[in-house]
Amino acid sequence: MNLGDFPPSRSQLDQVSGVLPPSPPAVMVRYPQTKPRVTYLLMGICIAVYLTQMASEFLLGTDLPALLGMKINQAILSGQVWRFLTPMFLHGSIVHIAFNMYALFIFGPSLEARFGSGRFLLLFLVSGFVGNVFSFIFSEAASLGSSTAIFGLLGAEMVFSYRNQGLLGSGARRVLINVLTVAGINLIIGLSPGIDNWGHIGGLVGGSLFTWFGGPLLVLDGIYPNLTVADRRESRTVFLAALGVGGFFLALAAFWMILRHGGL
Repeated sequence: MNLGDFPPSRSQLDQVSGVLPPSPPAVMVRYPQTKPRVTYLLMGICIAVYLTQMASEFLLGTDLPALLGMKINQAILSGQVWRFLTPMFLHGSIVHIAFNMYALFIFGPSLEARFGSGRFLLLFLVSGFVGNVFSFIFSEAASLGSSTAIFGLLGAEMVFSYRNQGLLGSGARRVLINVLTVAGINLIIGLSPGIDNWGHIGGLVGGSLFTWFGGPLLVLDGIYPNLTVADRRESRTVFLAALGVGGFFLALAAFWMILRHGGL
């Protein structure tokens, strides 16, 4: 190649370094899509229950749904164990439900798309249940609200991003940092009087554990260039994860109830 020729032609470059390989074409990877039906269903249930609470206060002068369903330790000790689940559908004020429904609207659809509707529902219920068990064990105050379950969604987002970072790439680290920041700020806010931070911590733990043992494990499937993202987690494992996490904290709650009754 004549050094006076600048810039060199493609043929001159080929003489020096061989034929340059073509740039690989872009590949469209198809992700599974799930409409957020369960997210909107849960929002609808919470809103309907809150309207019932408002109607009860207007007609009866008392919030009867809250009295029957919120987490009250003495009521649970007397056998009203449904109060481990019902508080996640009750709220104490319009600001309370507005904040929680906004959080569910922000985090729910994307998680449901990746988890699938059935597994997302299990995530929500397991997280709320574990959050109320934590509150029952560590706090004597009555409580209600879906924030126990919503903190479970934060935990699920963190674990999902961590376990699938090989496929998600640098985006996984950004999600981890963002979710950790959101969770940390809300836990600090939860130190204020009247906020059930133990329920938040329990929800975070419940959602994280369920996702670690039953959340999606994504892999690329198909033949290049027609690639799709598949979940190699079996449905049976998802069910066992929900059963295992829920069962463990149910046993923990039962053990605490026996201690409180002086049985040991």
